[in-house]
Amino acid sequence: MTEPVASPEDPWVKGRGSDGLLPCSVPQVESVYSDNSQDPDDEDSDYHQESYKESYKDRRRRAHTQAEQKRRDAIKRGYDDLQTIVPTCQQQDFSIGSQKLSKAIVLQKTIDYIQFLHKEKKKQEEEVCTLRKDVTALKIMKVNYEQIVKAHQNNPHEGDDQVSDQVKFSVFQGLMDSLFQSFNASISVSSFQELSACVFSWIEEHCKPQTLREIMVSVLHQLKNQLY
Repeated sequence: MTEPVASPEDPWVKGRGSDGLLPCSVPQVESVYSDNSQDPDDEDSDYHQESYKESYKDRRRRAHTQAEQKRRDAIKRGYDDLQTIVPTCQQQDFSIGSQKLSKAIVLQKTIDYIQFLHKEKKKQEEEVCTLRKDVTALKIMKVNYEQIVKAHQNNPHEGDDQVSDQVKFSVFQGLMDSLFQSFNASISVSSFQELSACVFSWIEEHCKPQTLREIMVSVLHQLKNQLY
């Protein structure tokens, strides 16, 4: 029985060697597998990479959420501290009743309280400045009195020849009597406007330094004649 002869164009015959084998058949099958299938290790690698990316995004989102929560907690603690420190925030505001103070009200009350403290500080600084001036003046007076006391102790009989208080009062009385006589003769009290005009006119005429000097000389002469 004779075997059928294969045609050279038969696809199963093409590529046979001298020994009748198909050396290219196995690589062709491997090529098919390599083209149409994926390596399981590559699938695992893609899965792990995708999982890593998702976990990284989750960590970033979680860190951002925590940072935002910390920021809000810090702001809340700050407002709570302001309400505790600022006295006006603790006073009851009947316009809002028992409602919790809003952040805007807390800030406004804090600003008002700071401005009040600045005014109080300025007022206290002015008072301290005035007190320092008073202390300086008192120190000067103290030094002057110490010098007077020291001079009196060195010369205990120095004041025996001084003018008495009665003589001083007599000189003052004579001066005032002379001024009152001129004042009474020059001033009219029929109206306030006329009184004001007369007062200024009397001061310009009878209270000039030269006039006062003449009055004082006359008073001293009279007093000298009375004493001696």
